[in-house]
Amino acid sequence: MDCSLVVHLIRHGESAANAGQASDDPASIPLTELGLSQADYLASTLSFVPDRIIVSSYRRAKQTAAPVISRFPGVSADEWPIHEFTYLCPERCRGTTGTERLGWVKAYWDAADPDYVDGPEAESFSAFLVRVRWAVVELAALGQQGAEQVVLFGHGQFIQAMRWVMQEPGILASQEFMKAFRRLDRESPVGNCVGVIACFDGGQWAVT
Repeated sequence: MDCSLVVHLIRHGESAANAGQASDDPASIPLTELGLSQADYLASTLSFVPDRIIVSSYRRAKQTAAPVISRFPGVSADEWPIHEFTYLCPERCRGTTGTERLGWVKAYWDAADPDYVDGPEAESFSAFLVRVRWAVVELAALGQQGAEQVVLFGHGQFIQAMRWVMQEPGILASQEFMKAFRRLDRESPVGNCVGVIACFDGGQWAVT
C-alpha cells in the first residue's frame, strides 16, 4: 500500500484511574508520575517531525501530548472531540474506582444496547460511533490537504473504534458489533502511551 498519510494514534500515558485511584470527572483525570514519564519518553524518541498534532480535550491526553508539542513548537496542535467513550453516567460514578464500577460496566456491555444513554453527560454507543466516524473523515481530509505525518493523542476505546471503522467503514452500531467491540477491547487493549499506526492512500486505510 502506497501511503500518502501516516497517522500515529497514541493512547494517553498511565492515568490515576488506570492505577486504580478513584475519580470524579472523566475529563479531569490526570496522569500518574509513571504516565508523565511515559509521555516524556515518547516525545524524546519520536523519529519524525509531525505535520499536525491532534489532541483530546481530556487532561490525561493533553498531558501526554504536552512534551511532543513542546519539542515541536512550530507544529499546529488542535483539540478535536476525540475524548473517551463515557457510557456510564459521570454523576453516579463520582468518587468511585474502576473496581467499584465493574458491576455497572458488566451490565452495560451485557445489555449491548447501542442507543442506551445511562444519564446526564453519558453517551450512547451510536453517538460515540458518530464521533469516531467524524474523526476518521477529518484525518483523511488532512491527508488530502498534504499532511504526511499526523500524531493523535487520544484514548483506548476511541482508538479501538477508529481502527475498526477505518478497516470496515460501513460497520453499524448494532448489538452484535457492540459485543464484538467489547471482546476486542478486553482481549487486545491499547496500552498506555502505545501507538497504533494507520496509513491512508487517498482512498483506503490500512491499520497495524
